[in-house]
Amino acid sequence: MVTLHERLVSLCDERGIKGGRMCTDLGISKSLMTDLKSGRKKGVNAETAQKIASYFGVSVGYLLGEEEKEKPTVMDDELSEYQQKLIDLAKNLSEADARLAFQILQRFGESDS
Repeated sequence: MVTLHERLVSLCDERGIKGGRMCTDLGISKSLMTDLKSGRKKGVNAETAQKIASYFGVSVGYLLGEEEKEKPTVMDDELSEYQQKLIDLAKNLSEADARLAFQILQRFGESDS
C-alpha cells in the first residue's frame, strides 16, 4: 500500500511542483511533508485531505492510497484539451496570480457576450 507521503511526492513530481509550493498554495504547514516522511504523522485530517485532493484533481481515496487509479472528475471528461491545460496551469499559480488570471479571462468572456 502506498503511503500518503509517497502519493504526495508522486503527484507533485507528475505536475512539476515541490511539496513546499503545494503547502503554501493550500495554506497548510510546510512541515507536513517532513512529518509524513519521518513518520511523525501518519495522515491528515479530512479537511486537509479534501484540500489536497482538490488541488491535484484526484479523489480523496486515491490520495490516501485506498484506490489504485486517479479518477477524473465528471467535468474533466467534458473539457476540451485547452480547457484542461488551463486548469492544469492554474493549479500551479499562487493565489495572487490566479486572481489576476481569472480577471483577465473574465474580461475575455465578457467581450463574447
